[in-house]
Amino acid sequence: MRPLQPYLLHILPLLPLTHSSNTNTNSSTDILTHINPLIGTTNGGNVFAGANLPYGMAKAVADVDGQNTAGFSPDNSNITGFSALHDSGTGGNPSLGNFPLFPQYCVDDVLDNCPFPKSARAVHYQNGSVVARPGYFALTMTNDIHAEMTTTQHAALFRFNFPDTGLSPMILLDLTDLWESRQNASISVDERTGGIRASGTFLPSFGAGEYASYVCVDFAGARVKDTGVWVNDAGGVERKELFVTRGFNNFYLQAGGFVRFERPGNGTVSVRVGVSYVSTKKACENARVEIPSPLEDFDAIRAAAEDAWREKLSPVEMTPGNTSASAALQTMFWTGIYRTMLDPQDLTGENPLWESAEPYFDSFYCIWDAFRAQHPLLTIIDPTTQSRIVRSLLDTYRHEGWLPDCRMSLCKGWTQGGSNADVVLADAFVKNLTDIDWNLAYEAMVNDAENEPLEWSYQGRGGLQSWKTLNYIPYHDFDYLGFGTNSRSISRTLEYAYNDFCVATVARGLNKTDDYLKYLARSTNWKNLFKPDQRSFFPNGTDTGFVGFFQPKYRNGTWAHQDPMDCSPLATGPTWCSLTSNPSETFESSIWEYQLYAPQPSYPYPPYPNPPNTTTNYY
Repeated sequence: MRPLQPYLLHILPLLPLTHSSNTNTNSSTDILTHINPLIGTTNGGNVFAGANLPYGMAKAVADVDGQNTAGFSPDNSNITGFSALHDSGTGGNPSLGNFPLFPQYCVDDVLDNCPFPKSARAVHYQNGSVVARPGYFALTMTNDIHAEMTTTQHAALFRFNFPDTGLSPMILLDLTDLWESRQNASISVDERTGGIRASGTFLPSFGAGEYASYVCVDFAGARVKDTGVWVNDAGGVERKELFVTRGFNNFYLQAGGFVRFERPGNGTVSVRVGVSYVSTKKACENARVEIPSPLEDFDAIRAAAEDAWREKLSPVEMTPGNTSASAALQTMFWTGIYRTMLDPQDLTGENPLWESAEPYFDSFYCIWDAFRAQHPLLTIIDPTTQSRIVRSLLDTYRHEGWLPDCRMSLCKGWTQGGSNADVVLADAFVKNLTDIDWNLAYEAMVNDAENEPLEWSYQGRGGLQSWKTLNYIPYHDFDYLGFGTNSRSISRTLEYAYNDFCVATVARGLNKTDDYLKYLARSTNWKNLFKPDQRSFFPNGTDTGFVGFFQPKYRNGTWAHQDPMDCSPLATGPTWCSLTSNPSETFESSIWEYQLYAPQPSYPYPPYPNPPNTTTNYY
């Protein structure tokens, strides 16, 4: 790897990771001080800012009522709760944020004076109080309640410090998620200990179906004063259990449980939160095993989380070249590396859909995005985890019949282009990742290339009949085999061609000569939508001076038209082209940008025999 001077980037030998020093080898500075989880949390970055482990399921942070796709954003919005399930870098609706906790006081210590719904209880945080570090997050709200949190793999530990006001601290739990997708939920509150057990059914943020989520909440450090449940604007101590549906029409039923405490001398109430996708019992087991002593464990858990991050980052080293690397550059670099290990999440043991001894990873948002940079990097700096991710993709194929392209919350996510898990598999193959069943992998890739699912909106590829006969995806395709968003004919053609190149790559390595030649030929189909005399004009009508652009084509072989600048900031019409907002023949980019999309070579490999072995990178 030859990065630009004056900085040198080293990838250390990929041996079993034993290095857990708190420094990199060329500096006395702790690597973690160069990571700023708040970068990218505003202006549509949608990245997670809170506490978590590498690929961790538990992700604890404050939730806001502003830019809350990943929970928190320092956008001067209000805190609505603190929750332990989140995703990072997603689009679409806000993701997860299930069962938020909210600490507060009731005015005059009267329960009827407590604000329960999100909009009523929301409160701002003090400027300058936010602290975000790998494995740790904290802030102080304007009511002077201080919150800090850290996590294990499947549990979070919160500490809420209440100022001495003479009032009884309250912590409520809300049976909702970030975008209020809850369909139904139940809760029970232990009158003696205050322990809360809750479950609910929710919708994925960018996919089809629904999923169940479970939480187990235990309190420590304060004596329970009273407990109860709340619905909409009111709470009461008469009942300790509750079941709610979504509500009806546009009315969303808000509900949950609460515990009030006698304020402890140090003002701090510790809250252990176990989460699970299997059962409430499993959520409680996760909490007890991973955080056995919530009053004493906080600092040790935070330290363990920091060490886990140092170990995961240890294969990478940044060494100043001719001049010292600026602090800003180091922060940008290390934060970017850190972000590659937030999602997908390792949910091994938390998949209720099928029983398997294989790993299970979730929160692929989406492979259409991640195959370009994240997964190729992980094959180099964390090949052990990337191998487990590939095995998870194959196990999903084994049990559901298709490789996922997008997947979250145990649900199938919307496919944005081709079958891009094929790219991830091919990249792992040429880099010789181990412990992978490559015969099964090839079977899954061929399934994508040859079989069209009924619902190709969330798996596989659509338009395969045209792909095999016309050698491109036509504009206004006639496809009666399966159903999906019938747009993106240019970008799907380009992506299918690259997907087929990836199938050819693996076929070649497995000595499948006929398949190799077949899919290599199909990988050149992108040329069929290239119109060599197509020109491009600026919005004022001036010719850009460039000629030769991709264009959509009808089934009869005649050309349709899309302005090469459409779907870009220079477009005269809509500048954004997605699945549902101004669907176009290119997805989320202009034809100008897709001119650069043909990563596969347009010439054949050296002919058979003597194909390279699987240790050779033949990109």
